[in-house]
Amino acid sequence: MALPVNPPIEPMLAKSAAAVPTGGYLYEPKWDGFRCLVFRDGDAIELGSRGGKSLTRYFPELVASLAEALPPRCVLDGEIVVVSGSRLDFDRLADRIHPAESRIRLLAEQTPASFVAFDLLALADEDLMGRPLAERHELLTHLFAPHPRVRVSRATRDAELARTWFQAFEGAGLDGVVAKPLDGAYRPGERAMVKVKHERTADVVVAGYRLHKSGPVVGSLMLGLYLDDGVLNYVGGASAFTMARRAELVDELAPLVLREGEDHPWTGEDDGGQRRPGTLNRWNAGKDRSYVVLRPERVCEVRYDQLRADRFRHNARFLRWRPDRRAESCGYGQLDLPAAYDLADVLGPDTPRPPAS
Repeated sequence: MALPVNPPIEPMLAKSAAAVPTGGYLYEPKWDGFRCLVFRDGDAIELGSRGGKSLTRYFPELVASLAEALPPRCVLDGEIVVVSGSRLDFDRLADRIHPAESRIRLLAEQTPASFVAFDLLALADEDLMGRPLAERHELLTHLFAPHPRVRVSRATRDAELARTWFQAFEGAGLDGVVAKPLDGAYRPGERAMVKVKHERTADVVVAGYRLHKSGPVVGSLMLGLYLDDGVLNYVGGASAFTMARRAELVDELAPLVLREGEDHPWTGEDDGGQRRPGTLNRWNAGKDRSYVVLRPERVCEVRYDQLRADRFRHNARFLRWRPDRRAESCGYGQLDLPAAYDLADVLGPDTPRPPAS
């Protein structure tokens, strides 16, 4: 390809917020699919995942739709989605990441994917990433005629309408609302947008599991997040599986069980700067802290309530696998971290305060 913006490129990312921000934003629904950068140079079309891997072979029907809809040379940012009935269906979308081409072709017919575009990075010979979002979005809205499988995301500058979307669109399977600064350039790999979701979720690395007390089935998944220096921190577990699912997970995770001699972030020497599983619990010293070590390659999405220091306050709840995410991309930057707050201010003005140090 000889485009002004060529693959691979990291998409611009979002930071979580508790409420829809106001002032100088373009608001869009948060689509529940695979983030995807589309590169078209004549007959060549490449679909790039958030992690830089190619998605092209998994969505042949979408490549055909993009060839019909898009101008000859362009680069778009958007989301691949699958619609089932009147809702987005992430599970059917995840099924498409399959090694067998025959299976992919069958699913392409049974559950065809669509592309929702929400940014334009390049057009013809011009790199648009340095131009304000307001200009990029204006060009995007006139880029192609309506197409049943390729469309531009709804968007508004009205914060009140965005709040309405946040409530109303959830029933259609959307994830929340994204706010983007209208005067902002496109900043690859940076968290330059704001996302407001219906729940706190995180994409985490599955790096091991504990066995269930009733037998050789998975009791809980061992979860990790990467620190800025590349160290994988243990952040807690995810459980609440049915017994049938616990047994399935043993077979599902078997290919990732650490082979003898392989290194793992949670084994070997510890310099004291990393949180690891397996340490003694002073409230339950007799508990078995051993676990099955897995190569840290698979990513799952979990729901959590609070973060305590650098780990989940309670066990997280497994939501789904994320085959579109690279383990190395799962860091603390995605988390909704509450601002520091003085407990005395919460309890009331008469609460005694500790003396200043």
